[in-house]
Amino acid sequence: MTTGRKQSIMSKKQPENLRLTLAQLNPVVGDISGNSKLAKAAYIEAQQADSDLITFPELFIIGYPPEDLVLKPALQNAAMQAVRELAKLTKDSKTALLIGTPWREHDKLYNAVALLEAGEIAQLIFKHDLPNYSVFDEKRVFAPGPLPEPIKIKGLKLGVPICEDIWSNGDICQHLADRGAQILIVPNGSPFSTHKRQARANIVEQRIKQTGLPLLYVNQIGGQDELVFDGASFVQNTDLSLPLQSPCFEPHISTTSWRKSSTGWACEKAEIASWPDADESVYSALVLGLRDYVQKNGFPGVVLGLSGGVDSAICAALAVDALGPSRVYCVMLPYHYTSKESLTDARECAQALGVPYDSLPIEKPVTGFLEELAPLFKDHKEDVTEENLQSRTRGVMLMAISNKFNLMLVTTGNKSEMSVGYATIYGDMNGGFNPIKDIYKQQVFELCRWRNEHKPAGALGPDGVVIPTNIISKPPSAELREDQRDDDSLPPYDVLDDILESLIEKEMAVADIIKNGHDEETVRRIEHLLYIAEYKRRQAAPGIKITSRNFGRDRRYPITNRFRDPQ
Repeated sequence: MTTGRKQSIMSKKQPENLRLTLAQLNPVVGDISGNSKLAKAAYIEAQQADSDLITFPELFIIGYPPEDLVLKPALQNAAMQAVRELAKLTKDSKTALLIGTPWREHDKLYNAVALLEAGEIAQLIFKHDLPNYSVFDEKRVFAPGPLPEPIKIKGLKLGVPICEDIWSNGDICQHLADRGAQILIVPNGSPFSTHKRQARANIVEQRIKQTGLPLLYVNQIGGQDELVFDGASFVQNTDLSLPLQSPCFEPHISTTSWRKSSTGWACEKAEIASWPDADESVYSALVLGLRDYVQKNGFPGVVLGLSGGVDSAICAALAVDALGPSRVYCVMLPYHYTSKESLTDARECAQALGVPYDSLPIEKPVTGFLEELAPLFKDHKEDVTEENLQSRTRGVMLMAISNKFNLMLVTTGNKSEMSVGYATIYGDMNGGFNPIKDIYKQQVFELCRWRNEHKPAGALGPDGVVIPTNIISKPPSAELREDQRDDDSLPPYDVLDDILESLIEKEMAVADIIKNGHDEETVRRIEHLLYIAEYKRRQAAPGIKITSRNFGRDRRYPITNRFRDPQ
């Protein structure tokens, strides 16, 4: 810590106590009026807690990420006007307000935070380091701001690096420290993925050690299309203690008390929410993502095909936990290859979840299609074409139910199947949203077992076993022909998933995957299937991002592609 900063901290003119509020809330992209109401209610709560400053997440007034929507001048004007209106709340109040917003200035658009105090916009900070990787594409829509200066509250200087501004090489945080900042406040739009918690903790620890300043990290929660934001806001002191940990996957407002000493500012111990384990984190993210997609898009409920298999069963459980049993309608669509075992399993799963359930045989419509096609197909033997007719008939019937009753169709293909094209386009791929699109098959089994033993906080489904154990234990099958099993055409899922994770998340060379113990012919076949299924994934429903590289936002591959790893 520099001598000048020590002198600033020791100044007698500065207060020795401070109260800072973190507003971990769930905005809706584009709902400026609704987001403003959330901000106003939180501000009143901060006032009642005698807070000096309330901080909201990144771009809170319009929701994050806005993508190209933020380029609309009408939205920019409405957002800036909403911020001016919020500023009026601070007139004659000790509580200042720090809120994320787009801001247009000198024909440039910035990702900004506005400090609202004494009825005015007291200061604007523009995001300096714009991320342009993975799910982020901010250089497309925003101009980078200059190195930020600290904001001033009650005579104190507070640094406000915005999200990515702490993830770079640390120059921005060091600049703020050199300019006299005494606490770092970081508004974030940081989406959930596995291992993200540790990545955040590592970055924050680096910045604290680098600057010698405590850090307050406020993150939004909620689902936005494929992304889920887990909240998990926290405060970390310079001794790396954690006086505040907000809960994951739920809105939460926390007011923290800070005290100055000879060594600087420190947050006093507040609440420490428990951190969910890996399976609970993933399951909770899927529930939140599905719930917000349905509710923010105005659907009264969902429908899905319940086949008696593990994928549709976990999707049904997720839907019930997200929306409640009365808003989930399950339909079994049997054909003559559907086993009695599957009929029993589907019915028992629906009963365990407490959902409305019907069985609608597809024998007649499939037969009708086959009869009409018979003159064309008469010189060709049966193959996957006839199998896909079953799936496409189911897709048509489910979409008809979706249209008639205004229920969003949930599609139920897992990442293993989506990777290798083991799904029928315009059939079982039909639907508006896929909660398990980024979940490998092995993890689907894990989540089923976990849900039968646990019910996460906020889940609206029943306690106890909700997925019959036979669904989890029996060999997976699409049941499109007699005695069919998935491993007739695919390697065992433990082998398949490891190869896929190596190819997708790790971008490993084929030779290195083979060195890890996999058969060369199998690896090259899976690599080929992965590439040629790209056209299907381009037409697939959106689904919740869980891994470090989901299909779509993270991994954007060409459809026309002749590359194969030559090693």
